[in-house]
Amino acid sequence: AIWQRQPKTGLIHHSDRGSQYASKDFRRLLKAYGFKGSMSRKGNCWDNAVAESFFGSLKQERVQWRHYQTRYEAQQDVLDYISMFYNSRRLHSYLDYMNPNEYEQKLLGMKKAA
Repeated sequence: AIWQRQPKTGLIHHSDRGSQYASKDFRRLLKAYGFKGSMSRKGNCWDNAVAESFFGSLKQERVQWRHYQTRYEAQQDVLDYISMFYNSRRLHSYLDYMNPNEYEQKLLGMKKAA
């Protein structure tokens, strides 16, 4: 995602309190790119409602019915789901029934017009 989107310094990466996000290596990675880490409060699922919704969709729409032979195969399938379906074709009610790519382009167009 960093390579593809090239986010600016100051990006906030919000996560749950999972050990992979609390690890020294991950915090070092955030710091190396100038990102800020943010974690949900302990025991408060509402802090991560958007992420939980995404992972619910991922599980229900994609991985629930698949049987991966390798971790690499699973990773590639999840990346495909995100880039080729979730962000480019799946309509989101929260985004006025546009996909995230369309919505982003709409916002960029509005910024240019302003």
